[in-house]
Amino acid sequence: MGSSSPGRSNGSYDLSFKITLVGAPGVGKSSLLASFISNSVDVLPPTIGVDFKIKLLTVGGKRLKLTIWDTAGQEKLRTLTPSYYRGAHGIILVYDVTCRETFTNLADIWAKEVELYSTNQDCVKMLVGNKVDKESERLVSREEGIALAKELGYLFLECSAKTRENVEQCFEELALKIMTVPSLLEGGSSTGVKIKEPKPESQPPPPGQPSTPRPQPEGDCCS
Repeated sequence: MGSSSPGRSNGSYDLSFKITLVGAPGVGKSSLLASFISNSVDVLPPTIGVDFKIKLLTVGGKRLKLTIWDTAGQEKLRTLTPSYYRGAHGIILVYDVTCRETFTNLADIWAKEVELYSTNQDCVKMLVGNKVDKESERLVSREEGIALAKELGYLFLECSAKTRENVEQCFEELALKIMTVPSLLEGGSSTGVKIKEPKPESQPPPPGQPSTPRPQPEGDCCS
């Protein structure tokens, strides 16, 4: 469907999309992202706050830059919740097919939060059931996932971050759908690489005039 490019984060691209991963702790959001970005299948510790990765890939004949936000599921760590969703073109809601509570919480908690905080009215949502490699431990059927996705109006896919089954398809299908929504394409998503112009070198002040003090940088807003 699409082809991914290895590790290049500063190449040119046609479109840039922000994708947000949300869901309960332990459903495998970080593993899903790692599997997509670097083909890694390692077990990862819980995300503290928020993390993001960048991936360049070609989908539908377009070169895409995906900035993918991996969010913390723990309530006590979710003080940055609104910023997770702000400006997102696509949102992936992940649940664990071996843990029924993570599935039931999607409609009760996560879908409501998406509607509350998403700033793009036409943002594309996808429901993803992870850990299908543990078929013998499955507690949520594929049919139940399809039914909930249909009820919510979401795309649907099952995958395994561990075996990488359908991992790339999750992001590629989401990106393809985003590219069919005119309002998302018009909302500043078409952003080719910007090259900063070099700043002119500072000149010494004329004799007899004091030099202008250099302004001090402001503190990091996220520190």
